[in-house]
Amino acid sequence: MKDIRRQILKYLETNSRADLGELSVLLGCEEAEIANEIADMEKAGIICGYHTLINWEKAGDDHVNALIEVRVTPQREKGFEKTAERICNYPEVNAVYLISGAYDLLVTLEGKTLLEVSRFVSEKLSSIDAVISTTTHFILKRYKDHGTVLMKKSKPERMAVTP
Repeated sequence: MKDIRRQILKYLETNSRADLGELSVLLGCEEAEIANEIADMEKAGIICGYHTLINWEKAGDDHVNALIEVRVTPQREKGFEKTAERICNYPEVNAVYLISGAYDLLVTLEGKTLLEVSRFVSEKLSSIDAVISTTTHFILKRYKDHGTVLMKKSKPERMAVTP
C-alpha cells in the first residue's frame, strides 16, 4: 500500500470529519491528490463507511448493548459464511466477527431493554439451525471505544509539594 494511502487511512480512522485542506498540510500533498486517493479507496472498498462515535449515556438515550458469543456448526463448502451472512441481515446487529477460541462468532447488537436483547437471542439467533449455543454479555459502561476515551480524565490524586 502506498505510504500516502496508509497515512490518509490512519488519519481518517481517528477523525472521519477530516478537512481535505488540513489533511493536505499534514501530509504535505495537494488537496486534489488526497481527494482522489480517498475516492479510489472508497471505490475499492478499502474505506467502507464513516462513523460518528456518540456517548449515548451523556446524550440521555438509554439503550442496551450486548456482545454475544455464538458457537456454530460450519456449513459444507461455506464454513461460517452462510450463518454469518444471515446474522448480519438483522437490523439490531451492529457487527459480526469470526473469532478464535471456544466460540466461532462474536455478535454485537443494540436493543432498548435487556428483555429485548434476550428475546432477540432466544427467538432469532438461537433458532438458526447452525447455531449450537450462545453466551450473552451486556455492556454496562463504556470507558473507551474506537480509540476514544469516553470518561472524564481524573485529576491527579497527589498533592503538589511546596517548599
